[in-house]
Amino acid sequence: MIFISVGTQKFQFNRLLEDIDKLIEKKIIKEEVFAQIGHSTYLPKNYNYTRFLNQHDFHELINSCSIYVTHGGVGSIQNGLRFGKKEIVFPRLAKYKEHVDNHQIEIAKKYEELGYVKKCESQSDLEKVIINMDNFTSKYVSGRIENKVLDFIIKYIDGE
Repeated sequence: MIFISVGTQKFQFNRLLEDIDKLIEKKIIKEEVFAQIGHSTYLPKNYNYTRFLNQHDFHELINSCSIYVTHGGVGSIQNGLRFGKKEIVFPRLAKYKEHVDNHQIEIAKKYEELGYVKKCESQSDLEKVIINMDNFTSKYVSGRIENKVLDFIIKYIDGE
């Protein structure tokens, strides 16, 4: 199963949700997809979704998915890494009114440079990455001091 999370900020992320629908229609994505769509106005046609998830259900979906697709928020990216998932980061862009600026591009770029995730900014990027995701292995290694600090911060924010 592919799990998509667009976060909880009060911005839509229709572009990603529509791109996933198109890739299902093109039969590029053949497995089950489930999405947390937040404040998006686009409602998926070819996969199940919910607006928001509680923390327990969110973590269960990450734990059970084969691929985790998320926006470029640090907390969301770290959640996927903590669960050891193959992760695709699709940053929100200001020009589509998905965020106030393009800081998520820089975040996604850095995580990709480290070899932790694959970054996409368009449907054609997403299609290529999904086709080749079986060949991707994250270089993220849990236990490094910087990872422990990030995990501590995320757990604190999550109230764990």
